[in-house]
Amino acid sequence: MSRPSGATAGRAAAARIVAAVAPGGETLSAALPAGLDGVAPAQRALVQELCYGTLRWRIRLQAILRRLLARPLKRRDADVEALLLIGLYQLLYLRVPPHAAVSETAGAARVLEKTWAVRLVNGVLRRFQREGDALCAQADADDATRLACPEWLLARLRADWPDAWQAIAQAGNARPPMTLRVNARRIDRDGWLQLAAGQLAGRPLACCPDAVALERPVDVQLLPGFAEGLVSVQDAAAQLACPLLGVPDNARVLDACAAPGGKTAHLLERAPAGMHLVAVDADPARLERVRETLQRLGLQADLCFGDAGDPGGWWGGEPFDRILLDAPCTATGVIRRHPDIRHLRRAGDVSRLAAQQRRLLDRLWPLLRPGGRLLYVTCSVLREENSDQATGFLERHDDAAAIPLDAEWGRPAGPGRQILPGEDGMDGFYYALIGKAGAAGTVAGPGRARAPGPDRHGDA
Repeated sequence: MSRPSGATAGRAAAARIVAAVAPGGETLSAALPAGLDGVAPAQRALVQELCYGTLRWRIRLQAILRRLLARPLKRRDADVEALLLIGLYQLLYLRVPPHAAVSETAGAARVLEKTWAVRLVNGVLRRFQREGDALCAQADADDATRLACPEWLLARLRADWPDAWQAIAQAGNARPPMTLRVNARRIDRDGWLQLAAGQLAGRPLACCPDAVALERPVDVQLLPGFAEGLVSVQDAAAQLACPLLGVPDNARVLDACAAPGGKTAHLLERAPAGMHLVAVDADPARLERVRETLQRLGLQADLCFGDAGDPGGWWGGEPFDRILLDAPCTATGVIRRHPDIRHLRRAGDVSRLAAQQRRLLDRLWPLLRPGGRLLYVTCSVLREENSDQATGFLERHDDAAAIPLDAEWGRPAGPGRQILPGEDGMDGFYYALIGKAGAAGTVAGPGRARAPGPDRHGDA
């Protein structure tokens, strides 16, 4: 047998990765690096495109494939099904010449050691070329299929956002922008844009003083000053946390559930005089990622391994002036960046994660000094995790009061504000700022939290 071309081998690698991302299986972020081992450098971009795109549209592609197969494939042939989905993705969404998409994808079955499937893949894809319009119309009669969104999630979106559910689902299928955070401790945004001029095209974002949106994504190693710690990759919505927290001089700050460390680093890059930051995470591997991130950026914090909801294991007893709780959530606001979420999440995960969020809020609240502030953050769009969670917390704690967020981004949602995916180019995030009553029984500080802007270097 002749040696397969790089394109054929790349499609086989993509099929293995896509097949691995399934309920009870791996995440894409875990499967992709291992799956790229042995893939020729010239094919890696194609493999990543096939994996992300196929998982993005998998629900729709599966509905079409069911109409093309005489009988379902056996579970042991999940790689062949993934290969068929990859073929359909190329024919529907990529500018790959159809003859190459069919022949290279069919040939990949040999690389998977499923020679019997070469004829099947070839026949299915050629039939789709003939009957594709009718097959797509039949599949798209169902909203969940047309939008490639799980039925349970689409039902949630309809109930929570009756005026925006379709736009949210569509945003999950969009290609996300590559947004950067300039390290204000080392260089200002205009300085970095000048440094990058002639190499990359980017524009500043008004909502965040350190944010730059690139015209097109690039490998991080190609970002001017990345290795030197001048810039990091972080969505603009995530960059709102630092200025909203409003850290004063000499404050003790807790970053709970800190990994992978983007918000930790931003707090340190914008640290006021005398700030002391403690970052906690329960996953040692992810905590090591925080350490590596801070090392690249030339920053330092006290990193603690432990459950943020069990302070006895890591807290020394001295209260905090500010707490950032970036809580574990369904991540339904960042599906465009992590298309595997729609395949790995289940309806029951919402209530399970909401219980975890409630536990974290209640256990961390006693660690906050009277007059201090807690910023509750999720990258979810579901009310049970967001506005309902924040409202419930305020009802349980007489010494807590919401601090209104007077901002131009997002929309009011209970005590906080909700950004829906794609709004102003941002990921979906929820923010609620909660103040703790001081000695006199009132919440200290200004009554409103201003929107972050380029003139707020001091309190960001």
